[in-house]
Amino acid sequence: MGYPINRMRRLRKSPRLREIVRENHLTKSDLMYPMFAIYGSNVRNPVPSMPGVFQLSVDELLRETAKVVEKGIQSIILFGIPEEKDELGTGAYREDGIIQLAVRAIKKNFPELIVATDVCLCEYTSHGHCGVVEEGQVLNDPTLELLAKTALSHVEAGADMVAPSDMMDGRIGAIRQILDTHGYHDIPIMSYAAKYASAFYGPFRDVAESAPQFGDRSSYQMDPANSNEAMREIALDLEEGADIIMVKPGLPYLDILRRAKNEFNIPLAVYNVSGEYAMVKAAASKGWIDEQRVVLELLLSMKRAGADLILTYHALDAADWLEERG
Repeated sequence: MGYPINRMRRLRKSPRLREIVRENHLTKSDLMYPMFAIYGSNVRNPVPSMPGVFQLSVDELLRETAKVVEKGIQSIILFGIPEEKDELGTGAYREDGIIQLAVRAIKKNFPELIVATDVCLCEYTSHGHCGVVEEGQVLNDPTLELLAKTALSHVEAGADMVAPSDMMDGRIGAIRQILDTHGYHDIPIMSYAAKYASAFYGPFRDVAESAPQFGDRSSYQMDPANSNEAMREIALDLEEGADIIMVKPGLPYLDILRRAKNEFNIPLAVYNVSGEYAMVKAAASKGWIDEQRVVLELLLSMKRAGADLILTYHALDAADWLEERG
């Protein structure tokens, strides 16, 4: 039956009625906060292209993590900026690497916080690519051993979850095998399975100092035109042992997120990436948008599309706004 028997506005009449029929709810537990660790002490380097985001030395990282915990956010993901870079990204898997030091410190002081680590080589390689490079080519199979070593070193330092973001074929299987071999059967892998070669990563490369020194990453990250390919990537990573699948970026790929939820019905993460964050911050600084309303609507769109976990630089502010809304 249609109008006038059915009137859709009846259930929009008041805030309480709207709350009763609300289909999706955004909560603090949906948020994972990305943080960037760097060597030194009392270091808090601002990132001009990402207002409110900093490179943090371990002591400053602990102060920032205290805010995260106080606001009720239950998980973070760590990225590292090394002192030196080399062809093989050895800083990624050193026992005294910046991520290893940061994880130990955070887990000692905040043992209940879920600490995930980005597993990739691009921040640590002199060429800025996510794998071993020979004669201008990124080699897949030789890279797998280094990624596995990196993941193991993070877990040995105390990481609760590892998140490979390199997009090399077979890296989930290699990481699962080395973790299981060393007795870490219960450590989950959150795979950047559908990671696109996107124009939205620019500000991240500023903060992580990870821009490629030649070419781009189109030979291993996905073509933005493709959807079926993402489903194949997800299926392969699940076969190799992935526990959570990530779609990256967020807003331009909500269709991929929804399709993944429909086809696989698995725990899904989405990365609200640096370019998306920077656009909101820039428009808000001009007074062109209401930042709070835009951010919460943006994050809710990801939840509605199927995300169980949202990696976002807005997490600290979003936690406050959600608290205000009750």
